[in-house]
Amino acid sequence: MIAGKKLPSRAAILVTGATGQVGFELVCAMQGIGKIIALDRTAFNLFEPSQMRRVIRAIKPVVIVNAAAYTAVDAAEKNSGLAMQVNAKALSVLADEARRVGAAIIHYSTDYVFNGDKNFPYIEEDKADPRNFYGVSKLAGEQIIASSGVHHLILRTSWVYGMRGKNFLSTILRLGKEKATIKIVDDQFGSPTWSNTIATMTAHIIAKSLAAHDTRQWWQKHSGLYHLTATGSTSWHGFAKSIFDAITIERVPNIIPILTSEFPVQAERPINSCLSNDKLKRVFDLQTPRWDLALQACLRFHGKYYR
Repeated sequence: MIAGKKLPSRAAILVTGATGQVGFELVCAMQGIGKIIALDRTAFNLFEPSQMRRVIRAIKPVVIVNAAAYTAVDAAEKNSGLAMQVNAKALSVLADEARRVGAAIIHYSTDYVFNGDKNFPYIEEDKADPRNFYGVSKLAGEQIIASSGVHHLILRTSWVYGMRGKNFLSTILRLGKEKATIKIVDDQFGSPTWSNTIATMTAHIIAKSLAAHDTRQWWQKHSGLYHLTATGSTSWHGFAKSIFDAITIERVPNIIPILTSEFPVQAERPINSCLSNDKLKRVFDLQTPRWDLALQACLRFHGKYYR
């Protein structure tokens, strides 16, 4: 039960941001779990509260998986209003309408809510202290959902990549064709996480919730904040090197390690943004793959790249 209502035989699951990296993978991963309603930003625009309300009330989903986000980290420094609207303010509407129809929310956040000063992987209880406005906007979104009273899972992830959209993997593959030498930062550390991994873990969690004897009670017990990244860590340089170690191209570029100070960007990044998945494993009995094995799987899936 969610909000005292009996679930239909094909419970509706609303996926927002359905054409993005994670949203696209979610639609694939959740086949068979329920009635998937996947909407892009033309059909579910986080800048249009009235549209959001109308859509949610019409669909009456049991779960809303919010994969829509403003993810341009550097651009967020000068487009703070846009980042805050998408990553935070719109979530007030999402939470209000979810509560109205009795839906739970699954929302994705980021490792960039931390300042990176810790020497070990961050756990959910560690104090957030973002160094850039993207992190500020995502933290504000977390707080809005957590304080709304709606059943929810906030899943923090990191260094998300895939063969879709703009991300580190796609950028490195492009640069590998264009340049003989590429300089990559080697003193920032995190866990590269395949968008498929995020989607698959999310699908498992939703399936567990819908299979529960009392779905409302399940959400009351499990609502909260979790970290969801690949296992293990590397630097951006290590990530880039692993990509080129795994693919076949005519000319492998020279990958030169550099310091953060040698690569100026608009938004400051945390030096360490590794997250601990211990709570995810303990609560949901889910084990994420090692980052390097997931990368190989991603490249193998898109076979034209894999050795």
